[in-house]
Amino acid sequence: MSMYDIVGIGNALVDTQFKVTHELIDTLGLKIDQMTLSSSEEHAPIIAKLIEEQAESVSDCGGSATNSLVAASMFGANCFHNCKIADDEDGHRYLTSLNETGVHHSGQMSDPAILPTGKCLILVTPDAKRTMLTALNVSAAMNKEDIVKDSLVAAKIFYMEGYMVTSDENYAALNTAIDAANANDRLLKVLSLSDPGIVEIFKERFKEVESQGLDFILCNANEAMAFTETASLEEAISRLKKKPYKSAITTGADGCWIVDGDSVSQVPGIKINPIDTNGAGDMFAGCFMYALLEGCSLNECAEFANYGASKVVETFGPRLDALGYSEVRKKFKNN
Repeated sequence: MSMYDIVGIGNALVDTQFKVTHELIDTLGLKIDQMTLSSSEEHAPIIAKLIEEQAESVSDCGGSATNSLVAASMFGANCFHNCKIADDEDGHRYLTSLNETGVHHSGQMSDPAILPTGKCLILVTPDAKRTMLTALNVSAAMNKEDIVKDSLVAAKIFYMEGYMVTSDENYAALNTAIDAANANDRLLKVLSLSDPGIVEIFKERFKEVESQGLDFILCNANEAMAFTETASLEEAISRLKKKPYKSAITTGADGCWIVDGDSVSQVPGIKINPIDTNGAGDMFAGCFMYALLEGCSLNECAEFANYGASKVVETFGPRLDALGYSEVRKKFKNN
């Protein structure tokens, strides 16, 4: 039985990312800086138009929890990912990416004739905001039988991607994993709220996950307000102070807030020239969890997470290259 530092659960997606105008976002009727569930068929004409216009693009394997696990693994954590892919070109590319970054997985692949590997179309506007159209495909079919329960028996952190509430199968898989996690009384349970629109639509499912016990919630300000059903960050923090778990709330260039009962602190952000915010929250989570494993205080975790997220925001795409991760880790070791 392997002892993992972090075990994650989330959607396996291959991302295609384009630089676009605000006009295109408006034309498509999308909400800026949010995720919309869609289909590969809906992606096709948009991608064709962007390629025709020679829009700058990048493609890589993604998924929110995946990006976080990759970051933590590149820093030195032993990570395992519960996810589902198809036996197709994208699925093999995805597994290759996990293998290259040291993230362990079950390696299970399903028949692509039924459902292909998930895809995410990411549109980045000049203000560095990202808007996502996600075709979950086979990821939405991940169910309780796909969970490797043994991965959680001796794990130190269980990381839950909020998008797992969006299909009945995923939600059943998440609850199965939570049951397995709850049998390990030394494990920390960390939930990412993932997207404010998802929190609003699936509020009851998030409350059910919360009721099963959490140690940390990671979110941005909009997600915090959606989760606490408040109209301001100040109100959201006031409600989160009463929770039995800790919260880290990112606020973009302003850094983040750490809420631990009555103890509330703001940790300043890093001044940079933003290029693309896609993947910033994922990197924040990966850095934060790695620092927790290293025994850092909550403010130290937040400082490292802010720094790591700033490096991703300076990059077009949701991840750093190997040298980038090495430089971020070096910064951590030098502090």
